[in-house]
Amino acid sequence: MRSLPKLHGSDDPNAEKINLRWYEKKNDRYIDVKGAIGSTLLEVAHRNEIDLEGACEGSIACSTCHVILEPNIFDNLEEPTEDEEDMLDSAFGLTETSRLGCQVFVTKDMEGATIEMPVATRNFYVDGHVPKPH
Repeated sequence: MRSLPKLHGSDDPNAEKINLRWYEKKNDRYIDVKGAIGSTLLEVAHRNEIDLEGACEGSIACSTCHVILEPNIFDNLEEPTEDEEDMLDSAFGLTETSRLGCQVFVTKDMEGATIEMPVATRNFYVDGHVPKPH
């Protein structure tokens, strides 16, 4: 089983952190957390027990970590790779500001951003497999 790569700031308890707000559309609730700069949104979700699946564990082989970003955050990111775009094509509830959480790294300019999770995901990776955070 492949694990997420260790990234700058991701496991360091002294890493600079910012405030992020997650919106679970299916439960109509907000969850405020701290996210380490340099971590992926998928890592932040797993470390804070947010129900963002990530079935392929960050290998860009599924779209279960699909998130919807605020336009100003989306516009400041690098363009998605072709692999990410291919996976996004299969994402449920795709929007103009959709990205894969495993491909978006937390930066200072995301302070206070809201990350929306769609009401459902499509898991073509492994039926019933829900990875555990590392």
